[in-house]
Amino acid sequence: MVWEGEPIVLPGASSRVEYEGEIGVVVGKTLKGVSEGDAARGIRAIIAVNDVTARDLQKTDGQWTRAKGFDTFCPLGEESSKLPDLDSLTVVTRVNGVERQRGKSGEMVFSIPSLLAYISRIMTLDPGDLVATGTPSGVGPLAPGDVVEVEIPGVSRVSNPVKESR
Repeated sequence: MVWEGEPIVLPGASSRVEYEGEIGVVVGKTLKGVSEGDAARGIRAIIAVNDVTARDLQKTDGQWTRAKGFDTFCPLGEESSKLPDLDSLTVVTRVNGVERQRGKSGEMVFSIPSLLAYISRIMTLDPGDLVATGTPSGVGPLAPGDVVEVEIPGVSRVSNPVKESR
């Protein structure tokens, strides 16, 4: 897991690594087959997530483990100290200070409680589990020397430099 300020290392196995700013949901209590209301009450925190993806490997591998699983992928922001209104969150991604993505939770195809309730009917969500809710349009490549920031204004933020593998 990568935190604020730690580098995203571009793996030699990939020629196209991309940022994906997302709203992350940290589960606070066990959720199994719950309603949307119970799902919402089971949230511990909202955090900024950069679901870094080796896009070329995602396309060629036929599944996403390698494309999303390199050690320095998925930087996380700090957990919020209070739970904000889940329908009025905004996620913003900037690369080198230039805004590249902006999306609102109220515009998502499925609400955050709906996503959690659905997942809880397939698998049990335990305290501390992280659910990334998906990325708005505007994903793009990262290059050595870039600094990528994902922010949920007033809630959580994570910023990371990008460097080549050794």
